[in-house]
Amino acid sequence: MKPRDVFLASLKIEEAPYTPIWLMRQAGRYLPEYRQVRGKYSFLEMCRLPEVAAEITLQPLRRFELDAAILFSDILIPLPPMGINLDFYESKGPVIENPVRSTADIERLRVPDPYEDTGFVAEAIKLIKNELKNERALIGFAGAPFTLASYAVEGGHSKNYIKVKQLMWNEPEAFQTLMDKITETIIGYLSMQLEAGADAVQLFDSWIGALSPKDFEQLALPFINKIFKALKKYGKPTIYFGTMTSGFLNLLAGVESTAIGVDWRINIGEAWNTVGHDKAIQGNLDPVVLYAEKEVIRAKAEDILLQVGKRPGHIFNLGHGLTPETPIDSVKFLVDFVHDRSSEIKKA
Repeated sequence: MKPRDVFLASLKIEEAPYTPIWLMRQAGRYLPEYRQVRGKYSFLEMCRLPEVAAEITLQPLRRFELDAAILFSDILIPLPPMGINLDFYESKGPVIENPVRSTADIERLRVPDPYEDTGFVAEAIKLIKNELKNERALIGFAGAPFTLASYAVEGGHSKNYIKVKQLMWNEPEAFQTLMDKITETIIGYLSMQLEAGADAVQLFDSWIGALSPKDFEQLALPFINKIFKALKKYGKPTIYFGTMTSGFLNLLAGVESTAIGVDWRINIGEAWNTVGHDKAIQGNLDPVVLYAEKEVIRAKAEDILLQVGKRPGHIFNLGHGLTPETPIDSVKFLVDFVHDRSSEIKKA
């Protein structure tokens, strides 16, 4: 089987000869070839220039036998067309100059046309697909509604999410309108990626762990599922990944995606039992393990593989993205080990 076929079979919970692997932030700052490109362009330019985004997406696949590429972009790319002024700074990360703080601010936001406003993403996908030649899969992605709403309201990163929670609890109708507009934007944005040729899409909910189980169920889950329901017509796999979701894993069983990604804060076997074996599972090595000795990487990765065993439907990944100083040789070691050891386990 081609790596693409192994990846897609696993997402469909079908038998595969080994466990496929891709890594969040596999294209990024830990690679010298990425830093070379970064020296020529701003971060937003790299995301918006199709040839550059395609080149960065493909860089890790030239080094490692990964089963899938993930589009190089950022979850915040759909926000500027909505009317939210965004920039990235090396020291601060993303900063929104006009955060959404009132009903009037929310009313001014528009639901953009994905092709007119973010068509460069579709162009990058077509370039990448042409290079991959269906040997390896391509994953598209977007940010989930609560995470994007949090950025829009907070104006950037936040520790306590005070402003977005104030809006959510004190002005529920305004919050509903904001989430509706973001949800419609993401449906169009991910639909465009699937139409352009992405083999699967992942919804990143980086900040969802800030919510209580009840708030997740009532104020976030309906919007998440509206997205996945809208994408079902394409017949392609979908992945939902949120961080710090261990407190409401039982509710993730109600997410209408093909697969659930989990972070490293829970054993993957326990997570899969809770989410349900009717979904594929993705994860969940602590990314900092890659700073450890090879023996540690081997032991931690094998533990995950043994928890899953021969059951089909596992996609190996980290519990979050690769960090900038990650040793390159450790990434190669992990990718090769997962392929070799999982093949042995499945044959045993």
